[in-house]
Amino acid sequence: MATTSGQDRGGLLLCRVAGVPVLLSPSWWLGAALIVLFYTPLVGRLLPGVGVWAAAVIAATFTVLLAVSVLLHELGHCLVALRLGLPVRRVRLFLLGGISEISRTPAKPRQEGMIALAGPVVSLVLAAATGLGWLAMNAGGATWLLVAQTCVANLAVGVFNLLPGLPLDGGRMLRALTWSVTGRRHTGTTAGVIGAAVVALGLSVWAIAGLVGDVRGQWLRLAVCALMAWFVVAGARAEYAAEQRSRRPEGIRLRELVRPILQLPAESPVGDALTAAAGRGVVLVRADGVAVGLLDRNAAERLVASAPHEPAERAAEPVTPETIVLDSEPTDEVIERVRHVPAWQFLVVDEQGRPSGVLRREELREALNSEPPGGG
Repeated sequence: MATTSGQDRGGLLLCRVAGVPVLLSPSWWLGAALIVLFYTPLVGRLLPGVGVWAAAVIAATFTVLLAVSVLLHELGHCLVALRLGLPVRRVRLFLLGGISEISRTPAKPRQEGMIALAGPVVSLVLAAATGLGWLAMNAGGATWLLVAQTCVANLAVGVFNLLPGLPLDGGRMLRALTWSVTGRRHTGTTAGVIGAAVVALGLSVWAIAGLVGDVRGQWLRLAVCALMAWFVVAGARAEYAAEQRSRRPEGIRLRELVRPILQLPAESPVGDALTAAAGRGVVLVRADGVAVGLLDRNAAERLVASAPHEPAERAAEPVTPETIVLDSEPTDEVIERVRHVPAWQFLVVDEQGRPSGVLRREELREALNSEPPGGG
């Protein structure tokens, strides 16, 4: 995914962990600058006698330690997802923290709960480890302050993420629990959205209490709470919208959408292959029995217009592991696969690996859009 310059469309590529790219979003630099700006005066108050430039260096070091802590939190999510067989597109650090972009929705509430819990567990373990170091050190000095602040930061990250509102980890655990009890993921998402509203309200009340009580740092508290409340509300809305888009219409049957299949030699004239298809899916096979792809109807029609005797292989869409679907796979998993794999056709095979049909993206999309959403 990275170019030779180390850049990705999502930011700067830092490294890969278990094959998953870790990116630094451009917005992270803004967050880092703000942390250094606000933290430098605090360092000066906590460590009297430290010059402004030394305080800025300490603040910048803390920013890096915070980024590493957030990264470890996200890698907790990432590695558990991979262990459960869910692909992870990338891990990205940005202005308000980090995100692990899991390419497929967990099929079971237990999976969602385990992935969500992993991040806060990592943060709380880091808080405990740095907390022991903090207690063991003599008070005073830059190292003591960095260890103490890293402990507090990880504790804050862990506790905040356990709040029961989407898109926070606590909200995902609430969704998993509700999903497990009701059997409906959508009901779990609704519970997580309601939780997000409660969390945002709590942050607002805490910020206003600071203003009314004229506490120290009241305006910084207001700014942080407003930013966090916005993050929670915006994230919850995005989660709810994504859930609405992914809901499967009640009564949809994939077997009714799978077209029967026809196998033809890959060297067949494209005009003949298009005629023989007659509404069926066409698997093009070489002489050695290896399938080279599925006949792409649109590409075949374009090729026929100029060269009807060219080999049909020239109008084939490749068959890859991602475009092969078992006829026994659950409907929701197949729909999720089709949503995320950039292919127009999917080869359906039986338990013995024999082709049994072709599923076309456009026909599945029409079926999903033609029915009103039902339950579960």
